[in-house]
Amino acid sequence: MFVRAYLRASTKDQDATRARDQLEAFASERGLRIAAAYIENESGASLKRPELFRLLADCRPGDVLLVEQVDRLSRLNKEDWETLKREILDRQIKVVALDLPTSYAMLNSNDEFTARMAQAINGMMLDMLAAIARKDYDDRRRRQAQGIAKAKAENKYQGRPENAQRNAAILAMLKRGDSWNSIVAATGCSRSTLSRLKTRS
Repeated sequence: MFVRAYLRASTKDQDATRARDQLEAFASERGLRIAAAYIENESGASLKRPELFRLLADCRPGDVLLVEQVDRLSRLNKEDWETLKREILDRQIKVVALDLPTSYAMLNSNDEFTARMAQAINGMMLDMLAAIARKDYDDRRRRQAQGIAKAKAENKYQGRPENAQRNAAILAMLKRGDSWNSIVAATGCSRSTLSRLKTRS
């Protein structure tokens, strides 16, 4: 059994490795060692997460996918959550989340009946927490949209502030003749941002 840690943050401005020490301590307390850590800055509301699917592809039956909280694994809508859950079940991966104590029971269970009961209870709890994480995501987006609408109505909305340092670096790369693909890979900017900045150069 290998333990594979999944660490995710939503944006490149956030530290995806923030919970690494906590996961290491959790594993160590149970006599386990984390074999690999998979780190990415992608939205939990999207299935487009290369590192998560690399982790799943690396797993063998019985391996553990360790996360700090269920919302690090999923803020997915119901359909996408079912897709991800099916992938996890088909690969016979055990999901262990620090905020889900029922998931710990599956780590050291050798009795088939106990293991099946723990898996059933854990599956139900995972579904509940995944649904709560999605509701929290939807609520925050709704509140954000309401705040923007109000600010626009009061002529106070200025949009997201420009990342002047990054944009200056992009402009320098454009002037140097770097390809758009290499600039996107190096900076994480969108092609629409590149197009907009190109008109300035």
